[in-house]
Amino acid sequence: MQKLRTAVIGYGFMGKTHAANIFNGSCMELSAIVDKNLNTKVEGNFDTSAIDEASLSKIKIYTSFDDCLAQESLDAVIVCVHTAAHFELVHKAIEHKLHVFVEKPFVLNPSEGATLIAEAERAGLTLAVGHVVRFMPAYRELKRIFDSEIYGELKFISLSRFTGVPDWGDWKIRRKEFGSSGGALFDLVIHDIDYLNYLLGLPDQIECTYFGGELSRHDYICSFWKYNHRQMRVKVEGGDIFHAKFPFEAGFKASFERASVSWSSSSGRELIVADEEKIEIINLDEAGIAYRAEIEYFAQCAANRLYPSECSAASALETVKLCARLVGE
Repeated sequence: MQKLRTAVIGYGFMGKTHAANIFNGSCMELSAIVDKNLNTKVEGNFDTSAIDEASLSKIKIYTSFDDCLAQESLDAVIVCVHTAAHFELVHKAIEHKLHVFVEKPFVLNPSEGATLIAEAERAGLTLAVGHVVRFMPAYRELKRIFDSEIYGELKFISLSRFTGVPDWGDWKIRRKEFGSSGGALFDLVIHDIDYLNYLLGLPDQIECTYFGGELSRHDYICSFWKYNHRQMRVKVEGGDIFHAKFPFEAGFKASFERASVSWSSSSGRELIVADEEKIEIINLDEAGIAYRAEIEYFAQCAANRLYPSECSAASALETVKLCARLVGE
């Protein structure tokens, strides 16, 4: 497969992560980075791989997407900017016949998402959204257990995701734009909401409690989902209501007919399976490989003009609508 000539737009935490995986991968060629104020020391809520300074100095840097488009011959772009800028940049990329991978949340306005999907389909382009949890080893293993019914039917599942209020990059500035990022619901807990929709489909009923924080009126979420034709209980909880240096933690607990399964980011590469008599440890790959897996999956879909079923924009739009449904928007 010929490498896709790719530009990363936005060199924050996720931009750095994707740029490094493109640079060190086999499916894409990092042609350029677009960022108004490039900062090579960006941080996030956990460590990711990075491009060393010497290698980064060889990559062309642009301060505007227009300049990049004028001077580069590209096949694809990776959009990693503030949510409010997603529509404009993705729309422009599609106009220039480029495949697009955009970080979650896809959009906050569903009509904008529908427009972008229709435009990409008319142009025959791949449009994918970065819901990386679908590619993480622990969650892939949980899906394998669920699909195979190796422990019987699922009876209960709880997913959680917590962190301190983000203070890296320009997040402190963004606090002044209250609600513009979508807050913890659309920027953090959306990971688990998307995964549950991926695993179980849309719920028939939702009960939800939420309250605001530094970024939005729904920076804490606790919801229970019900499915009319399934005898199971579903809970999703999370938020960024803690102080900035509060450690990130995500995980799940699931009870099947014959065993219970749990995983936490604090235990990393160990998934626990417990029944009435024993505890089994399933060793997992490092979670960070998911970022390379999703970006290479996107590249393969783009190169072969395939529909990206694992990270489609249509599925991401459904998740955005589900997030809004939780808080009655």
